[in-house]
Amino acid sequence: MRVSRELGIAGIALLFACAAPPDGDSSSVEIGKQAPAYSAQSLAGDSVSLAAARGKVVLLNVWATWCHPCRDEIPELQRLHEQYRARGLELIGVSVDAAGNDESIRAFAQEFRMTYPIWRDPDDHISTRFLIYGVPATFLVDRDGVLRWRRMGPIAAGDTSLANIIERSLGS
Repeated sequence: MRVSRELGIAGIALLFACAAPPDGDSSSVEIGKQAPAYSAQSLAGDSVSLAAARGKVVLLNVWATWCHPCRDEIPELQRLHEQYRARGLELIGVSVDAAGNDESIRAFAQEFRMTYPIWRDPDDHISTRFLIYGVPATFLVDRDGVLRWRRMGPIAAGDTSLANIIERSLGS
């Protein structure tokens, strides 16, 4: 029993070690610190990055078409996008669906009436950069690139903690 427990603990430690960002700085995913550098491709094929969004408040949502909790939260994310985009919130959905699924992602976005930008990360680099252990996961990055909020799991309708940090980050 003791050997099995020690192997389990060693396995968990190995999982955390393998998930550290490539630069080895796991502190980069702490609230109040700079968000990790991250780049991807838009669904249209353009190169995109968090660095290019500097100066905007960014709500970065990591999802996949096969994820049922992701499906449940998308209407709330769309509502937040509509409510705050005119005030400067940039909501970005990062799909971690496998390569070759662009058409199903487009169909999914149309079905769920997603009007915010969708970035593609078929190799799931974002999970390593942001220490994500599943989808959905959501991060709020302020105008200076500082991580202000994160949630592992779905966003619930009317989440006051998220609404409050969006308001503060937008300067209201």
